[in-house]
Amino acid sequence: MTDAVVRAGRRYLPRGWADLGRQLAIWFGFLLVYQVVRGVADRSPAAAFHNGLRVISFETNANALYELTFQRIAGHSHWLSTAASWTYWNSEFTVVGLALLWVYVRRHDRFYRFRNWILLANVLGLVGYVFMPTAPPRMFPSFGFIGAHHDGLVQLAANPYAAMPSLHAADALIVGVTLAMICRRPIFKLFWALWPVWVWFSVMATGNHFWLDILAGDLVAIVAALVIYREPLRRRVLARA
Repeated sequence: MTDAVVRAGRRYLPRGWADLGRQLAIWFGFLLVYQVVRGVADRSPAAAFHNGLRVISFETNANALYELTFQRIAGHSHWLSTAASWTYWNSEFTVVGLALLWVYVRRHDRFYRFRNWILLANVLGLVGYVFMPTAPPRMFPSFGFIGAHHDGLVQLAANPYAAMPSLHAADALIVGVTLAMICRRPIFKLFWALWPVWVWFSVMATGNHFWLDILAGDLVAIVAALVIYREPLRRRVLARA
């Protein structure tokens, strides 16, 4: 049995079981530390609600409070609201974790930069939570927002005021861009190219993020990409010069 497991690791894993174990330890260790730090980073409800009101004020003055429209669209369809809720709960960790595993096994040469891109973007997002705690739309029912939110198993470590930037948006952009580039079948390329847009809609339709949070999350992903991929980008620029 042991020999069969070892042989399977050599056959299917790029660097064997030991390296897979290291990658899993890095990922789950990061998730644990991230959740704890995220939960204690800022528990200032007054500042969070003040910042949330600032976001609402900005979007209202710009005639761009689109989140209410998205909530109404989702509310008219049980299937759509259920899909949006599932996406909110699973897009950040479940989908990201499975994407990391798939890239590790099937496109190993792309794995390390992909992993580092996600890790750096989430660290940058954590900095945003510390300096700008922001209450999500669902905490402003007087403006017409609705949302049912339960923290579940991570309730003790979760920060309910971590809306700005949206790491759901950042992670969806990172996963979508990466998989759209490395998948071979056109149908999968199309699916992953559209994945960020669907996630952006879902987090607004469920009342968990403003579109400004999404914009900030996308900017975080872009900044992280410029850091992680600076060498390939520099070589490409030099090759075109």
